[in-house]
Amino acid sequence: MKLFAPLYERMLAWSRHRRAPALLGGISFLEAIVFPIPPEVMLAPMSLAQPRRAYLFAAISLLGSLLGMFIGYAIGYYAIELAMPLLERFGYAAQFEEIKRQAGENGFWLLLLAGFTPVPFKVFTLASGAVSMPLLPFFFGALIGRGKRVFLVAWAIRLGGAKAEMALRRHIEPIGWTALAALAGLILWLVLRGSAG
Repeated sequence: MKLFAPLYERMLAWSRHRRAPALLGGISFLEAIVFPIPPEVMLAPMSLAQPRRAYLFAAISLLGSLLGMFIGYAIGYYAIELAMPLLERFGYAAQFEEIKRQAGENGFWLLLLAGFTPVPFKVFTLASGAVSMPLLPFFFGALIGRGKRVFLVAWAIRLGGAKAEMALRRHIEPIGWTALAALAGLILWLVLRGSAG
């Protein structure tokens, strides 16, 4: 069953729309709070479509994420009990509790790593607010953690150009299914670890 190839083709078409940068910023903002789809789904095709603007698109995505992360932090700080049913519904409650447990002492380092985990960024922002992480380390940890991810995507696309597009198009199904399997494995591991503890 082909699931990712049609989605990729649609995102590639949308990435050429004249309002694509605003859409990318909005998706990045919402993803840091509630949206389930990572902004790289839009950033990568936009960078492929216009490689010379890849770093600009990465900066737009980062700015949207940074603005959204403060909303996520505020929700974690002031209203985490209202957000918990959503985290539970989407299967992120176990990850949230584990990140929250570690965020008190290691929040900055967790945010640095957050850009390269399959756990959504919003879980880290909510947990940071829930443990009242100081704002300065929160900001810089999120800036570096998310920034290295989006700029790495832009750099890889600029470096690979049309070859990267052809390789991505050819291998999008295995890449997508592998990412889903890795996410499912991480969730299962966190749940089993949480129930054993």
